[in-house]
Amino acid sequence: MKQFMKQTVALLMGWVLCASASVMAQRITLKVNGTDRTFLEYVPKNLGKNRPMLISCHGANQDAFYMRDTQMKMGAVADTAKFLIVFPDGIGNQWDISGDRDIKYIEALIDEMVRKYSIDRNRVYLSGFSMGGMLTYHAMNKIANKIAAFAPISGYPLWGSEANSSRPVPILHTQGTGDDVVSADGVRGVLNKWIQRNHCSTTAKEIKKYKGFGHANLYIWGGGDEGVEVRLLELEGKGHWVSNDGVLTGEEIWLFCKNYSLNKTSPSVSFTSPKAGTTFTLFAPQEERVFPSITLTAEASDPNGTVEKVNFYDGSTLIASCTESPYIATLETSVSGKHTLKAVATDNDGETASATVEVSMNAPQTQYAFSQHFNEGAIIPAGWTTYDGSEERMGYSNGYTLGCRVLQFTGTRRDFNYGLYFRNMEGKPRAGYAKYGLEKTNATLSLAPGRYVLKYKICNWNQPQFSPVEVCVEARSDGEAIATQTYTPTVNIGNVASNKFSGSTQQMLEFEVKETGDYVLAFYTADTEWADCVIGQLLLTVQEYVSTDIIAPVSVSSKKDVYYNLSGQRVEHLTHGIYIRNGEKVLVR
Repeated sequence: MKQFMKQTVALLMGWVLCASASVMAQRITLKVNGTDRTFLEYVPKNLGKNRPMLISCHGANQDAFYMRDTQMKMGAVADTAKFLIVFPDGIGNQWDISGDRDIKYIEALIDEMVRKYSIDRNRVYLSGFSMGGMLTYHAMNKIANKIAAFAPISGYPLWGSEANSSRPVPILHTQGTGDDVVSADGVRGVLNKWIQRNHCSTTAKEIKKYKGFGHANLYIWGGGDEGVEVRLLELEGKGHWVSNDGVLTGEEIWLFCKNYSLNKTSPSVSFTSPKAGTTFTLFAPQEERVFPSITLTAEASDPNGTVEKVNFYDGSTLIASCTESPYIATLETSVSGKHTLKAVATDNDGETASATVEVSMNAPQTQYAFSQHFNEGAIIPAGWTTYDGSEERMGYSNGYTLGCRVLQFTGTRRDFNYGLYFRNMEGKPRAGYAKYGLEKTNATLSLAPGRYVLKYKICNWNQPQFSPVEVCVEARSDGEAIATQTYTPTVNIGNVASNKFSGSTQQMLEFEVKETGDYVLAFYTADTEWADCVIGQLLLTVQEYVSTDIIAPVSVSSKKDVYYNLSGQRVEHLTHGIYIRNGEKVLVR
């Protein structure tokens, strides 16, 4: 870790300090744990008491002056909005982004500004550029109880991190897509963890050409616990610097942060289930098409009183009203399409708060193409889970440049445009897989009794000698396989997405479902090191909605009965299939 940190710091070097001796005299010193720490402060005229404060941290090998005068340039914004800005110096112009040294420094700065200017502790915000952005992410897990909102710029934990803050945290991350120091490729992978931690919608609201600037795109993951959002402001072509042309980074930070405070007085409510974006797919006869019961659960609290009730709605229809915790309701529906579920909490003062999640109900008539959602690169599609023996990834999530993910193919001849790639890094049994419909994901696949065919096209990614793949249909309750098939691909793409490839043939796994239930579609690599697979097509079709164990074969020589097919056409010569006789369905085989 220490060696990696040294490499990271070296990567971020190259900026020239701009502090002269006369300027140095303007620094303010604060002793923290026996060490003299320095900082700059920007105090608007007539600041007043109980005003907000922004702490703005410089990049590696920069300093507070460079951050104040060259990077952020926020004086006019602070003058208008009346908030204090503090620009701290890191020791040796670096930050401690794994320990507590600079976390304690930030806490000391807050205490000092409260003493000196009576700033509002509930409206303290933290931002930082590059290594300062890495410190900002570090602080999310350490002192979320003291920072109301976070705004990292071109900096995130390059070595990976967890999102385990003490509360939901609002985040605005600003990033240039042309950044060659802290690459934009890994931003979304980090943000995904915070989107999940905050229970935000996994589908972003996109604002292209933000504020009329062609190079700016804003992505908003809303609906999080306590009303928090995660935002990504992408600046196309921008490098490793703070943007002050067109979109003004400092101004955007203030406009975002000012919406958040730690001292909420109104109630808060959030869904704990289902997850936002959950999809329920049901194969069943029309007359039996009722989706499995969906349990809605919510958490609610009130900082200065009590929660009197929580109402649950499906659209505008009241489902249930709960007057005490746990807040639980059940949704029974046969209506396909999108459903907007809402929880509304009311406190003893009559104040309300609401949370919404959107779920989708799919009821295919005869078939459903799961691979239709392999429609962009670098993602794990919604409902899918991958594991490579080291890392588990769940969809919907994006920003992956290595490992299991959807690959986009560009060869002039190719069997499919996108494919879900997964691998087995260590070769351990069943340690490389891609599964759809696990209980912990945001998708449920329910099947009624009947005969089904799973059609698929798969290739190897980097297995010149070819590597077999096991295809399974499993009961979600216990993982027991009700159908399995092993197939060895005959096409190897060659480890390069621009390679041409063709000749992969559609395979079919036929199976029968005897009991209505929830099932998982599973693909396993071989139990060898670096075995892999790419799923390019996945289609589930239903042949019959009647089990062969329920209806006995019908004699085709019968002359007294008239038979019709399911389209209502009279049939003279019966083959295997389902027919209508005397108004009832019968199975001929």
